Amino acid sequence: MFVAANRFRVIPAHAAEFERAWLTRESHLHELPGFLEFHLLKGPQQDDHILYSSLTLWASRDAFEAWTRSEQFRRAHAGAGSTKPITLGPPQFEGFDVLQTIAAPAKG
Repeated sequence: MFVAANRFRVIPAHAAEFERAWLTRESHLHELPGFLEFHLLKGPQQDDHILYSSLTLWASRDAFEAWTRSEQFRRAHAGAGSTKPITLGPPQFEGFDVLQTIAAPAKG
């Protein structure tokens, strides 16, 4: 499994705009083989920013890399960066190969 994350430092006055853009966009992730889950996370607030992260789980690093080369990726990111700055700099990408997973036992 592969975890792909992007960290965003969003200017507090633009937090609602940032959330709206993410929550209303067409991601196209579900169209790609190997896509497992997506999470948009909201973290702590500092004086100059609120920390957000987009976290995507993939079956493998190869599946994630295929996404980054896909037409779906280009469509999902077509509007990125075309408006006024709402973040402090570009997102910071972090990619991780999963070494261990511990899950809650199945109920039933």
